[in-house]
Amino acid sequence: MKPLTGLKVLELTAIGPVPFAGMQFRQFGAEVTRVLAPSSTDIDFLAESDADLLNRGKTILRANLKTPEGRARFEESLADADVLLEGFRPGVLERLGYVPDELLERFPTLVIGRLSGFGREGPLAPRAGHDINFLALSGVLAAIGPAERPMLPLNFVADFGGGAMHLLAAVLAMLVRRGITGTGGLADTSILAGTLGLTPMFHGLLADGHWTLEREANSIDGGLPYYAIYPTADERFVAVGALEQRFYRNLLELLELDDRFNAEDQYKRDTWPALREAIAARLRERTRDDWALAAEGIDCCLSPVLDFQEAMDCEHNRVNGWISDVPFARPDDLVSFSSDRR
Repeated sequence: MKPLTGLKVLELTAIGPVPFAGMQFRQFGAEVTRVLAPSSTDIDFLAESDADLLNRGKTILRANLKTPEGRARFEESLADADVLLEGFRPGVLERLGYVPDELLERFPTLVIGRLSGFGREGPLAPRAGHDINFLALSGVLAAIGPAERPMLPLNFVADFGGGAMHLLAAVLAMLVRRGITGTGGLADTSILAGTLGLTPMFHGLLADGHWTLEREANSIDGGLPYYAIYPTADERFVAVGALEQRFYRNLLELLELDDRFNAEDQYKRDTWPALREAIAARLRERTRDDWALAAEGIDCCLSPVLDFQEAMDCEHNRVNGWISDVPFARPDDLVSFSSDRR
């Protein structure tokens, strides 16, 4: 039995982070129902499709919240729900006639989780935005990529890592509070706020002089030659992350670099250009999989860069039970609970 078995979640139509949060609730055992308009729209084109993994296993409730019949269907489900998730722009839920404070008066045990893009105050509050925009305004985009220009990561750092995970944590916190007090409440955050919430460590490093605003000039942004991505003989790539001295020493032994380089000089910046060239040249001598095999059993933090399909075939991922093949290869059951074994 999953820890959230018996919990009922209503998820109002949204894209990206709210369905992702709903997916997490479902994977933790909750019964999740998506509330969709009667006709398909541009944001539910995969609804009821096996390919729509964010919404796999969710129940669908078709209801037009602008009609009395649709509102009645929604409110009937709401009366039995533990959680309501919504990701509209500020004011939309209220214009539909559902003011959070009034909902909590009618349904005092309900936990409402709200996720906007830019927050509910300020000049950007009513604006549309996507992952790239939230990354841009949080400082994250400027920190990612080569020195020449920022690099666009896949569309989930802000949406899923920032917005969805903060929404999920906040709603779970309110559910714990409800278990203590017996009453629900409101948890409200935004994708921009959640993305800012990913960055405290870097602000601390910056304030302490251990980070600069230049790209490829820091410890974990590609500035270090032993924390970087390198091409191999077959035009594939390996990722090297030998930050600690003991791992760096093992990396030097694996690569058999010449005696210009040793573990004691790891942090001497004047050696880094030559070291980067030497690592790059050596890794170019063999294929990605050859290097991965050579690094087996050695703590040198060298990994093959796998594509999505290769990650699904990875023996390690499969041994841990993280991959399901139904209806096709995909990540699943990524968290193990003691209650699963009962």
